Amino acid sequence: MSLGKKNAEMIEKRESSRLLFDEEETNSGKRKREGENSNSTKNGSVLDEMMREEERLKERSNRKDYWLFEGIIVKVMSKGLMGKGYYKQKGVVRKVIDRYLAEIEMLENKHLLRVDQEELETVLPQIGGLVKIVNGAYRGENAKLVAIDTDKFCAKVVVEKGIYDGRVLKAVEYEDICKLA
Repeated sequence: MSLGKKNAEMIEKRESSRLLFDEEETNSGKRKREGENSNSTKNGSVLDEMMREEERLKERSNRKDYWLFEGIIVKVMSKGLMGKGYYKQKGVVRKVIDRYLAEIEMLENKHLLRVDQEELETVLPQIGGLVKIVNGAYRGENAKLVAIDTDKFCAKVVVEKGIYDGRVLKAVEYEDICKLA
């Protein structure tokens, strides 16, 4: 895949993620403010807008073109490894080399492989399972999968630990979260 095409895909993902986030915030914000008077609505909307802008800045600064982390489960999608029986098999990332290359221990047979992230795919756990947020505003945080929206190709997660503990993220793209080993 060319670098230009990769950058265009990243920009498109960022825009769609931002749109989903903004839609969720706008809809929930309208419902909350319906019963409030006009003074608190003006103050609330300014605060809401500041919070949305902060989230957008966090999203931009933490979105990277690499997403590998040690301890996540990934699926090998390399057709070159089909003959060896690794195609669509899952493994645990044991080591990340130069941000884009992963040393993977296969779950089935414990073999070690070195695979580029372009030939890997994130894996989603069952509802209630633990995930690592591998890209976006909350990159590096662990969370619990609460729901999956198959129509929008996104998931709802609750951040588990750290400074964002308990924060609900309503529209995280599938590619931005990955099952923890």
